Amino acid sequence: MANDMRQSTVLAIDTSGPVAGCAVLTGGRIAHVVAMNHGLTHSETIMPAVDEALSAAGLACGDVDVFAAVAGPGSFTGVRIGVCTVKGLAHAVGKPCAAVHALEALAMNFYGFDGLCCPILDARRGQVYCAAFDMSGGMPVRALEDAAQPLPDFLARLPEDRRLVFVGDGVPVHGEAVRARLGRRALIAPENLRDLRADAACVLAAARPESWVPAAALRPIYLRAPQAVRERERKMNGQN
Repeated sequence: MANDMRQSTVLAIDTSGPVAGCAVLTGGRIAHVVAMNHGLTHSETIMPAVDEALSAAGLACGDVDVFAAVAGPGSFTGVRIGVCTVKGLAHAVGKPCAAVHALEALAMNFYGFDGLCCPILDARRGQVYCAAFDMSGGMPVRALEDAAQPLPDFLARLPEDRRLVFVGDGVPVHGEAVRARLGRRALIAPENLRDLRADAACVLAAARPESWVPAAALRPIYLRAPQAVRERERKMNGQN
């Protein structure tokens, strides 16, 4: 991973959740990070953040080796904004893209944790986007596959013999329910380690050059169909 990081300049964008972010990795270091959690529209704020990050790092778009998007799961609109922005930037300068998984990027907040990191994103309708990762070796290793399911169903899937830490925008919504079910075995991430960091997306993209794809091939990561599709299917099936 170290060699890839030294050789690659990465611009990463995240608009998949409430906190929008942008970061630049170059020369084996994180040169600039922007995080925005002020409620403004991601489509309006992300390009100024990209301009700020590149300018602060002394770079132009053409200097970037790979453009990374946090491609989901997350807000359907937010994911589309990030993916489309990255595709446009990469296409303009003829560079590849990388799709970074939101749950893996969240797990990076607990690099080296000796239990399982359990990202939970609020999927609404009583569900969470969730998975579990072993972070003891540094990089995320899946212990449970992705799911979009009710929180109690996810908690029932978790092993009973491991420490667990919960991160993500589902924590403010479901943190008390997690504590009630799991007790002291569950650690709840504090505010400064709860949200996805765009610099984590940089590191994951740089570490996996084999996953880079042409701009046209970048796709969102969805764990369930968008709401409009689900509603259309319900109507077609005669459901209210």
